[in-house]
Amino acid sequence: MSNAHLTAEQLEQFGATGLVIVPQLVTPARVSELRDVARAHLAANTGPAEYEADLHYPGAPPSREAPGGTTVRRLLQAYARHPVFRDCASSPALVGPLRQLLGPAVMLSQAHHNCIMTKQPRFSSVTGWHQDIRYWSFQRPQLISMWLALGREFPDNGCLSFLPGTHVMEIERERLDDELFLHENLPRNQALTAKRVTPILEPGDVVLFHCRTFHAARSNSTDEVKLSLVFTYHAADNGPLTGTRSASMPPVAV
Repeated sequence: MSNAHLTAEQLEQFGATGLVIVPQLVTPARVSELRDVARAHLAANTGPAEYEADLHYPGAPPSREAPGGTTVRRLLQAYARHPVFRDCASSPALVGPLRQLLGPAVMLSQAHHNCIMTKQPRFSSVTGWHQDIRYWSFQRPQLISMWLALGREFPDNGCLSFLPGTHVMEIERERLDDELFLHENLPRNQALTAKRVTPILEPGDVVLFHCRTFHAARSNSTDEVKLSLVFTYHAADNGPLTGTRSASMPPVAV
């Protein structure tokens, strides 16, 4: 992966919408390497992992003992799990755009995302509209997630949808449920979600999105596993709050 920088247009787009897609930011050879390791770890059930049954999202098995109960949702701790993921997370191709958005000193959070997201056939769940910052605790709500497609991502296999501009909106608490997902039956929320964008990603494409940008995903109705590598970054002067889950693992300078 070579050095990369966002154009002025891309920077403007991120500021206005809270997300930007950078096509083919990661080379096919590196994507193939990342995908091979991810598939091997998934096949071997190499922990730590989070299971669909743990979250109780719509469509997930009700328990680990139920049919499909051991369906993996995330292979956790990607940065420490294999050098190929660590090298990708700190590569100039990814860090260059992040420095443009966050400043010269960028840190990777090991406590949030830092995983291979797996969306598997039959037992994958639906993820409702949410902001990632809802359960994160930092000095400022200014973090950016990097989502790298390791295969083609499209609606039928559960690709991400986004609500552009929501990173600068204030959503009243009554518009959210107990888990801080948008109530989808409220007319105001329906008007908001009607403005969704659902980008189709090719292998090597990267989405950078703000921690306050609402996003959601369908279940995977295909016969193939969808794999994505996801890391979250913040500025060095925007550290996690002491005593919170966000501070449970040390960040890494990249």
